[in-house]
Amino acid sequence: MNHFHFKDGEMHAEGVPLERIRATFGSPTFVYSDAALVEAVTAFARPFARAPLVCYAVKANSNIAILNRLAGIGCGFDIVSGGELTRVLRAGGDPRKTVFSGVGKTRDEIRQALNADILCFNVESASELRAVTQVAAEVGSRAPISIRVNPDVDAGTHPYIATGLRETKFGVTPDVALELYDAASREPALEVVGIDCHIGSQILSVEPFAEALTRLLPIIDELERRGIHLQHLDLGGGIGVTYKNETPVATDEYASALTQTLGARDLPLIFEPGRYIAANAGVLVTEVLYLKVAEAGNFAIIDAAMNDLIRPALYDAWQAVHNLHQGSGPERIYDLVGPVCETGDFIARGRKLRLTEGDGLAIMSAGAYGMAMSSNYNSRNRAAEVLVRGDDFHLIRERETIDDQLRGERLAPPVT
Repeated sequence: MNHFHFKDGEMHAEGVPLERIRATFGSPTFVYSDAALVEAVTAFARPFARAPLVCYAVKANSNIAILNRLAGIGCGFDIVSGGELTRVLRAGGDPRKTVFSGVGKTRDEIRQALNADILCFNVESASELRAVTQVAAEVGSRAPISIRVNPDVDAGTHPYIATGLRETKFGVTPDVALELYDAASREPALEVVGIDCHIGSQILSVEPFAEALTRLLPIIDELERRGIHLQHLDLGGGIGVTYKNETPVATDEYASALTQTLGARDLPLIFEPGRYIAANAGVLVTEVLYLKVAEAGNFAIIDAAMNDLIRPALYDAWQAVHNLHQGSGPERIYDLVGPVCETGDFIARGRKLRLTEGDGLAIMSAGAYGMAMSSNYNSRNRAAEVLVRGDDFHLIRERETIDDQLRGERLAPPVT
């Protein structure tokens, strides 16, 4: 079901007109559909005969209200920093359903995660394995670990979000993985619990996932022969979503391909979807400040900018744009640009729209990697966030103020 839709000429989030939210909280504002979040988790897990542990990738959208809602329906979490772990715990997430990924875990973060009693560290290098071993021994704990295998699979996605090729910083080769498992199995401060891989994001076919799993199976079988018994298989995330006219992988096809590839091996599955759950559960509401019509091109200058939504500037990403009301201006081709002092500050280019100054717009598919990647560039305040449930809506992050930005900054002592 599309939870962002037009009704009586107005764009709604579930049962709430987006114009009502703009009137209440101003713009730019991120608006999320509670029902869309829940339905995405259900749709992901439903096709599997044995329910997997869905560990939502916190980096996609880390608002604690979102995390709290997902924890309430049984989600675990995939984290990549100590800050994300703190968010999960503050949101009521279960540390025993939390996996810690990422190539640069600090010793303080490792200690924090051990003290929280997380489910697993997804270890990405020999050096990291030594660090986890040392910290676990220092605190008198036994660290649960999984080795992240880089299967050298081309996921066919943007190079910045492809993580399964050997030239990326992520994971280790199969040969190195076996060496690390042997070393880990001899360490009293470590407990080998799993194996994992993640090959990238916004992947639109099932074949790369099946190929990656195929390359893990010999490792899994060899570990079993060596007496190293795994408790789970973590296959990461990466299923793409529709931004424009993409056809995503159907979750039943995805589940079937992985189940068939896995064969008779009875390993509980963990997945780490982020974009799949959050992207189309959110929009960015913005306002047209000025229209600049010129022979060389037409610009709609809006109050959202690259600091609010960096995906178009960073990835040349395409996201749909809709009027909150039926447009009343003359139809023109516009580039939607923000106030930031960069030519690269654009949200959308070459869009046919009817616009008048003061119009509200919705930038679609903004629930993932929107607010989470936002910044204070040009000393701009970060946006407000609102969660819609049926006919109600709730502020889940206040709009930042300049005082919020300046908190913590200090003048240097006078020059003498």
